[in-house]
Amino acid sequence: MSLKQFLSFKLSQKLSPQQIQLMKLIQLPTQAFEQRLKQELEENPALDTGKESEASQDNLEEFDNSNETYDDNETIEAEDINIDEYLSDDEIPEYRTQANNYSADDDEKSVPYAAGTSFTQHLINQLNTFRLSEQEEEIAYFLVGSVDESGYIRRSLSDITDDLAFTQNVYTTEEEVENVLNIVHQLDPAGVGARNLQECLSIQLHRKEQHPDVELATTIIDKAFEQFTKKHYKKLLQKFNINEEQLKDAIEQIEHLNPKPGGSYAGNNKIVQHIVPDFAIKIVNGELELTLNGRNAPELHVSREYNNMLKGYKATKEKSKAQKDAVLFIKQKLDAAKWFIEAVRQRQQTLFVTMSAIMHYQKEYFLTGDERNLRPMILKDIADEIEMDVSTISRVANSKYVDTPYGTKLIKEFFSESMTNDQGEEVSTREIKKILETVIEEESKKKPLTDEALSKILKEKGYPIARRTVAKYREQLDIPVARLRKEL
Repeated sequence: MSLKQFLSFKLSQKLSPQQIQLMKLIQLPTQAFEQRLKQELEENPALDTGKESEASQDNLEEFDNSNETYDDNETIEAEDINIDEYLSDDEIPEYRTQANNYSADDDEKSVPYAAGTSFTQHLINQLNTFRLSEQEEEIAYFLVGSVDESGYIRRSLSDITDDLAFTQNVYTTEEEVENVLNIVHQLDPAGVGARNLQECLSIQLHRKEQHPDVELATTIIDKAFEQFTKKHYKKLLQKFNINEEQLKDAIEQIEHLNPKPGGSYAGNNKIVQHIVPDFAIKIVNGELELTLNGRNAPELHVSREYNNMLKGYKATKEKSKAQKDAVLFIKQKLDAAKWFIEAVRQRQQTLFVTMSAIMHYQKEYFLTGDERNLRPMILKDIADEIEMDVSTISRVANSKYVDTPYGTKLIKEFFSESMTNDQGEEVSTREIKKILETVIEEESKKKPLTDEALSKILKEKGYPIARRTVAKYREQLDIPVARLRKEL
């Protein structure tokens, strides 16, 4: 056995804590950024917002990057801090912070909750109007607590019966649970507490004013649900001995029902986040004009009060231990404030430069709103254009929205792969999807086009695409197969 020594060089890149935090800031959309800003202002008294007086701005107009670095393990003494240098604009030490090496993909989750009564409480309030025994009431509350955000109870009666016994000490039978469930089915919105779509639609139809169309619709849902969902209309006509007009009227009744009764309640206790556009694009005199949402550009400055504390420390001749500890604390907070201001400035610049490059790359689309004018564009195209990392472009594209003359759009929607048409030109896959969507919209719904037929039509239009690719694009557009697009 012999020992060997090897000398090897390894090139690696590590992100500093500041870079990690900057990446996090860039990723945040406007609303989340405002929350982050509010948190920083609350945690750091050395950071102020709003306009600062001219006297204070004389000392703190710009913050330069510092060459001074610190080892995480070193101890900094108060005497080591040169107050004159620190107060000047020439030398600004880096903000020392503990590295939090979590993934940059860990999104901020704090968003406001919906106000008002929760969906569950809304149902409980209705239950209180029924005369129930103590046991029935406990079962009813448990059932209501099992209703999901769509309004369904997606558990078997046997599971619910077992859970009542193990967790609530309520010993009952499946028959009694089903009887109480029938009471829950009387609550609003109609269809709540259903165990599947068929039951949900049936509950709603039974609650409607009964006339021939509703009665036929109810019969179809209760006795021929599978044939209805598969659009086997000929079998339905034969089974119930009806004509096409009668079937059409019954289907219209079904189409007006709500398949997700829970979603219709505004007080549903789901997390609600309104889309706030991060950018706006307008057409002014035939030219595109880009603006960054003003909420992304707050006026921030370092607290003059904290700056004056350092001056006061310098003027003190006999410095106590408490004062020395205080100056270290003040320095840390000032460093943090200065770094955060610079990070916010970099965030603004990165967002604007990235969106500006995307806007100019897709100029034809933004001038017309026609998706067929979208050029093939991948993240690398924009990264190369503005000399930034692909991951930075991805962070902007995946989480930001832009207000355009054609509606508010998620920026990543402007990115697409390319393919070559029969003329040898590169075209965007978005363009092909738009054409596919148009062809399907214009088809005869009595005899919808199969994927094979769609493939032939696209080839005739100059886009040689295989049937399986048509199927993939159709699924991405949430368009069902031909049989399910059939109408009477």
